[in-house]
Amino acid sequence: MRAWPRPEIPALPGHAGVPRLHDTATGSLVEARPTDVARLYVCGITPYDATHLGHATTYLAYDTLQRIWLDAGYSVHYAQNVTDIDDPLLERAAATGVEWKELALSQVELFREDMTALGIIPPDEYVAVTEVIDEIAEAVCRLSDAGIAYAVDTPDALVNDAGVRGTDLYFDIAAAEESAPWRLGDESNLDRETMLTLFAERGGDPDRAGKRDKLDPLVWRAARDGEPSWPSRVGDGRPGWHIECSVIALMELGTDFTVQGGGSDLVFPHHDMSAGHAAALSGHPLAGVYSHAGMVAYQGEKMSKSLGNLVLVSGLRADGIDPRAIRLALLSQHYRTDWEWTGTQLDEAVLRQTRWGVAFGEHVAPGSASSAELIENIRTALVTDLDTPAALTLIDAAVPVGVDDPALLRDAIDALLGIRL
Repeated sequence: MRAWPRPEIPALPGHAGVPRLHDTATGSLVEARPTDVARLYVCGITPYDATHLGHATTYLAYDTLQRIWLDAGYSVHYAQNVTDIDDPLLERAAATGVEWKELALSQVELFREDMTALGIIPPDEYVAVTEVIDEIAEAVCRLSDAGIAYAVDTPDALVNDAGVRGTDLYFDIAAAEESAPWRLGDESNLDRETMLTLFAERGGDPDRAGKRDKLDPLVWRAARDGEPSWPSRVGDGRPGWHIECSVIALMELGTDFTVQGGGSDLVFPHHDMSAGHAAALSGHPLAGVYSHAGMVAYQGEKMSKSLGNLVLVSGLRADGIDPRAIRLALLSQHYRTDWEWTGTQLDEAVLRQTRWGVAFGEHVAPGSASSAELIENIRTALVTDLDTPAALTLIDAAVPVGVDDPALLRDAIDALLGIRL
């Protein structure tokens, strides 16, 4: 699948250090140090109601990480999926009377436009789930052959031409823990009671009859009447949610890649289970660091498709808001915090953009602050868990006095923060 155009990123003298990120698995700041190329996987959208500010906050966080890696002298290999077949997408398509493929394609195109406007670095591999159904199905077959996936009686599944009714397949957590370098909770650090609550809230089916463990997740959904399905050795059907990211990440990045990123609502079950599937398939851990962005609220509730309390990037752009101001508004919040959008962040961002343009724009006379020293301080802030609010504050402090090399600072603001003055 086609991604979007890559922004030009100026080269700067000197270089950043290795970024340190909060790792959900250990609960501590750890170095996101590549062994060769920095390999990054960030879970992509389910293409409806794109792109709200929660989406944008997540992708901006890992855009910042990439900019730090690049400034540190590393090459970056970035992969992202598109969940273009899933129950929520099918439900939205049915509710709106739009064919599900058409809905997905239109929303992915809107997402591309928003990412381009915001100056987000695109993935090197942008992979739709429907493009790799065969590979996912084969992975499910391997899990089944190894005794790590099992069938559950499925009375509403279709009967095939041979007269055999399909069955849903589930990942056997206990069997995976015995054979793979993974234990449930390794990535999330959650207790079982919390896991059960989140599992039920986030697409799981803890009370499904026939499961060996309430937390065992679906890896293959047997074909039902009126639903899209694909053939496989385990019967016609379509992938479960978590297995798709496991397979795409392993295909594109291999094992033990540098950072797995996404929103904090993916910590469990999605990232825990994706790591388990990948470990069972490969015999290796999925990623070195599990990094998560905070949630954005609006009108007192977490911004979500189900509640409909969304602020869309495309809507702000349609209202004439400069995408750079949107980006600055999001950068003013630390990527890992939960916060609420009120609109005042955007007002402050517009003022900040104006002040920076006056102080550091073209044809501005040199000031007294050292651009080189300021850039090093910005780098220090960003390598410390992507502290963009601290970086913005450092630049704000130089506004009254100006800098000795405005052109150099403009390049740094562009390269490190993605804001072209």
